This record gives sequence, structure tokens and C-alpha cells, in this order.
Amino acid sequence: MSLLEEKACCTPEEHQHNSNTDIPQDGAVYTCPMHPEIQQKGPGTCPKCGMALEPMSATVQEGENEELTDMTRRFWVSTVLSIPVFVLAMLADLAPTWLPSWLSLKTVQWIGFILATPVVLWGGWPFFVRGWQSVKTWNLNMFTLIALGVSFAWAYSVVALFFPQIYPPVMQMEGGLVDVYFEAAAVIVTLVLLGQVLELRARSQTNEAIQLLLGLAPHHARVVRDDGTEEDVPLEAVHVGDILRIRPGEKIPVDGEVIEGESHIDESMVTGEPVAVSKSVGEHVIGATINTTGTLLIQAKKVGADTLLSQIIEMVAHASRSRAPIQKLADTVASYFVPAVVAIAVIAFFSWWFFGPEPRLAHAVVSAVAVLIIACPCALGLATPVSIMVGTGRGATAGVLIKDAESLEILEKVNVLVVDKTGTLTEGKPKLTQLHVLNPSEESTVLQYAASLEYVSEHPLAEAVVQGAKAREIERLEVENFKSITGEGVQGTIAGVSVVVGSSKMMTRLNIADTELMKKAERERQQGHSVMFVAIDNRAAGLIVVADPIKSSTPEAISALHHEGIRVVMLTGDSQTTAETVAKALNIDEVRAEVSPEQKAAVIIELQDKGYIVAMAGDGINDAPALATAHVGIAMGTGTDVAMESAGVTLVKGDLKGIVRAIKLSRATMKNIRQNLFFAFVYNSAGVPVAAGVLYPFFGILLSPIIAAAAMSFSSVSVISNSLRLKHMKL
Repeated sequence: MSLLEEKACCTPEEHQHNSNTDIPQDGAVYTCPMHPEIQQKGPGTCPKCGMALEPMSATVQEGENEELTDMTRRFWVSTVLSIPVFVLAMLADLAPTWLPSWLSLKTVQWIGFILATPVVLWGGWPFFVRGWQSVKTWNLNMFTLIALGVSFAWAYSVVALFFPQIYPPVMQMEGGLVDVYFEAAAVIVTLVLLGQVLELRARSQTNEAIQLLLGLAPHHARVVRDDGTEEDVPLEAVHVGDILRIRPGEKIPVDGEVIEGESHIDESMVTGEPVAVSKSVGEHVIGATINTTGTLLIQAKKVGADTLLSQIIEMVAHASRSRAPIQKLADTVASYFVPAVVAIAVIAFFSWWFFGPEPRLAHAVVSAVAVLIIACPCALGLATPVSIMVGTGRGATAGVLIKDAESLEILEKVNVLVVDKTGTLTEGKPKLTQLHVLNPSEESTVLQYAASLEYVSEHPLAEAVVQGAKAREIERLEVENFKSITGEGVQGTIAGVSVVVGSSKMMTRLNIADTELMKKAERERQQGHSVMFVAIDNRAAGLIVVADPIKSSTPEAISALHHEGIRVVMLTGDSQTTAETVAKALNIDEVRAEVSPEQKAAVIIELQDKGYIVAMAGDGINDAPALATAHVGIAMGTGTDVAMESAGVTLVKGDLKGIVRAIKLSRATMKNIRQNLFFAFVYNSAGVPVAAGVLYPFFGILLSPIIAAAAMSFSSVSVISNSLRLKHMKL
């Protein structure tokens, strides 16, 4: 048996254990939006809920939605056939004198049979197929109830039309006729079809964000050849390293680096920020953003699936298919709900048959069908996944990428945000601002040795020293015996001389600290600057001062986080004085300075042990352990791929205002889900007893199956409509 055949015949339980690696790669893989563990090659229906499967890979939707087209066709044909059945039945029941003399009650029933039968058997055929599938796999769902209710009403009516004599005399009218419910069966099918059409149309809007993102990418790029000629080629033909020309008003085809020209780039489609960003030589540009003014030459760095846009689309698609923990509640209720509804319908049927007023059997049929129809749990199943789909899509358009639904749910509860300083609170582009040396004649030597040593280092401040030396046209020397001491600094040998660059802690440990440099360092720290001591040949030689300006958006973001009730804790490897200066300027609640990467994770565990729900925001490789340890890791999109892989949330634009957006998104989405679940629970809890006839003894009200069908369809559409409000949420 082939892998595909195994996949097609495995049980739903087996589906739950299949990972994506088990799925054939030579064709489109489809999954259920409500049950993402159901996966198969090619289209079909979910064995658990009966919904049409959707492709897992995001693609630009071309042509018509076949299911929507089919359901629409069935709806309109069923509507045309059902209206005369319904009108004639109402006239026969309420105003028989209005009927023409030649139109007897018997003829009305035969017309009802002739018109309602194609509605039930053709219009409702998808419901019977899905209902039968649900029984075969024992995953009872909304289609189980619809198929039971409609077939029961239609079969009862067929027997009453052809064999009225088998019914009790009390049920027989003049001429031996028995009441039939062809109009109920036909109108129920028509209303359920209407609900399906409205639901499918609304569902097509839930992934509008993905379709919008897919439509952003240009189809062609202008490649500059080695001989200077230029050629427009399909986007698929662009390779890493190609030189591309971007003219004013054009979209940037791929992620790349500017090698010639200056311009302003509109990045709002991926960052959510409306202000165009200035770009010049050496700066990175994002595919699908728009070049507004000047002409640029860029070198392609990431193409195809590696571009940021492709990663965003994949992340949004994955998040929309993932399941939030709150979904378990709906799943648990639904697993018991359908069997319970069938039991209630059976109890209602026999209660009316044995204890109800005459005609008992007719009342029994009406109440049982109404219970089956009104109790369809479709709204319950849609409550969570539709909100997740719309919410994550809305986040993507604002530069907030949610990795999975669980992260979105946890983010709502976060009450402590731990942030790194460099690259999170600051620009992440530190610059060498001052160089203090004990011997003025050694200034160039001190910087040369320090830059040569830092060139090998991965520390965030190392690049500032390297670039500072480069700006002064100081050549780099070869380093031997390089060694990095985490949290302290680096050391090595240059031209046979021992060189150390590091913190005051390192200098004190090596017993080469200098009092004068220590005093200068403290003054610089009080201004919020970072300092690095330099020792040459086991003697203090100088002090390097590096400044990393605070992002202009940081103060506003910290204030907004406090407004949301979130405590902000800063973790940094910088000195206590520098950290406290920055924290005081930004009104940060707590500071932990001189913290190593390993200690960052320990601090987060400490906060978690105190009962806090902790989110961690960072952008570097050294932040990855802490991001993975936190309840929710938030990667600043300007950082490394390692940080993004470790995080549950990624901000395309790396500033704290994105975290405020993410928290607002989470809280709005979870509020929306609770509204949907409340509506679905209350609707079913109230609707089933009314349909069963509990109001009849008091008010003489027995719910019509037609009203039940309308209410059932309305509930599903209401849940989806409520979810779609998230599309217009202000972040």
C-alpha cells in the first residue's frame, strides 16, 4: 500500500499522530481549519466536523471557490422549489378558503412531495454524505443532526402521503389525509444551505490577510547583468547575489542590501508603520516594500521562501491552523453535545407521543426535528478557529507575527515583560564616542589592539569598536590565543603582546585596574554610556566609551505597557550604573545589570516561580535561551533568525510599540473568542429546551423546525461576523 493510500484510509485518531513530515510532498496537502490534525493529500471533507478541507500552503486564490459555487447553486434551486411548497402549506393550514376550488388538500400534498423531494435529495445531498461519514467514523457533528432531522421529517411525510391509513384515526383529517411536513424538510434544507453560503463567504474573508500578503510580491524584477545590460525576469528567476535595479514607485522584489543610491522605502505593508524609511548604501531592504523616490541598486540576499514576506505568510498560515488551549473546552463540550442532543430528541419524541396532546405523533415529530436542527454545534466549533485566523491575519498587517495560537492566548495574561537593553530599548547600533588613554602617544595603538581583538568577538558592542577604528583608517592586526570570558570580556595575543578588553570586573580579577580610568568610567556610566577597559601587556592602557541611543519610540512604549498593567524588567550585561541611568530615564520598574546570557534565563525562572506570567523580548543569539524559557518569547524582527525561532511572537519592526500592539491583539482576540463561545453555549443551552417543547405547557408554544433551522444558520453566521470585527481593530 502506498503512503498516499495509507493516509487516505487511516482513522481520525491516527491522523492526530501524523506529523507534517509524513505528508506526501508531491501535491497540495489539505487540512481542516477546525481540526488541524486532520491532513490529507487533495481536497475532501473533515471526518470530524464535515467541513471542507483547505490547503495547508498559502496560495493566491485563483478563480471561484468551488464549494461556495456548488452550495450557491443548490441554495437558489432549492429556494425556487421551496417557496411554492411553503406558501401552499401555509395557506392549507391557516387559510384553506384562499385555495382555488380545483386545488384540493390532497393535491397540495402531492405538489409538496414533487417539489420538496429534489430539494431534500439533491439540495441536501452534501449534508447526508457528511452525516453518513460522521456516523461511519463515529465523529458525530452538525451534519449528523441535520441529516437525521431532515430525513426524519421527509420520511414521515412520505409515509403519511402514501399510507395515511396506518396512522391513528385521531391524526387523520377529512378524506383520511394526515398532516405532512414537506415544507419543513424543504425549508430546513434551504435555510441550512443559506447558512453554508453565508458561512463560506464569511470564511473566505477570514484569510483575507494572507491573500493580501500573497498579492504584495511583484511578479518581475529588473536584473543588471555583468556587462551592464538590464533585463526584466520573472521573480522565480532571481538568485542570491543578483544585482537588481529598483526604480521610483516600484516594489522591491526580494530581500537585499543597497549597493548604490538613496531613497525612502514605504514598509507599511510589513511593519504597519506609515512613515517611509530612509535607505542608503549598506542598509537592508525588504521584499514587497515600495521604493518611493530615488533609484536603487540592490544585491539579492534572500529569495523565494527565505524572504521575510514568505516567512510572514508561512507564520500566519501556521498560526491560523494551530489550536489555542481554550479550544479544548469547546472540543470537550462538542464531543458530548451531539450524542446528548440525539438522546434529548428521542426523549422529546416519546414524551410527546405518550404524554402530549393530540395529535401526539405529529407533535412528537415536530419537537424531535426541531431539537435536532436547532442544536447543531457549528457555532461552537467555529468560535475559536475563526477568531484565531482573523486575529493573526490582522496582526500580520500591523507587523506582529504570531507563531501559534497558544502564544496568542498566553500573551493576554502577561503581567511582566523582561527586556534586553541593546537592540530592544536602544537602537542596537552602538558607536564609539570617546577614547581615554593613560598615555596619549598610545591612542592609536590602544584602539588598534582593541579593534583587532573585538573583530573576533560576537559581543553587540564589539562592532562599534571595529567600525570606530575603521573610520580612523586604523588597520586590523592578527590575533592569536583568542579567548572570550562570558559576561566579562575578551583577551588574546597581538604581535606577541597580551591584550585584554573587558569590564571593570575582569580588570579587577586580573589585578590590572587603574583608579583614574575607573573614575572616568563611572562618570560615563552615569550618562548612560557603556565602557570597555583596555589592558596591554598586563597594564591598564585606556578606556573605550560606546553610546547606543535609546529608540525614540521606547519612552512612549514603556508608558503604554504600564497603562496595560505590565511591569517592565530590564536585564543587561552592562554595568549597574549604566543600566540604572537608562532605567531611570525610561521609568523602568526593575533593573538586573551585569547579567550573563545564562543568568537571564535564571532570572525569568525566578519571576515565574513568584507567580508572574513572563514575556521576554530580545533580538540576539544570546537571548535565545531566555526567549525559550519565558511563557512567551518576543523576537525583535531586526535581530537574528535564532531569536525568531525561539520566540512565540516576532515583531517585524523591532521596537517596544510592537509589543503593545501584540498585547492589544491578544486581549482583543481572546475577548472575541469568549464572546463567541458564550453566544454558542447560551444559544444551544436555551434553544434545545425550547425546541423540545418546555414552553408548551405554559404558553402553548411549540417551536417550528423551520424557525429552528433559521436560528441555527443565524448562530453560525453571527459567530463568524463577530470574529470578522477583528479585521478592523485598531492596534
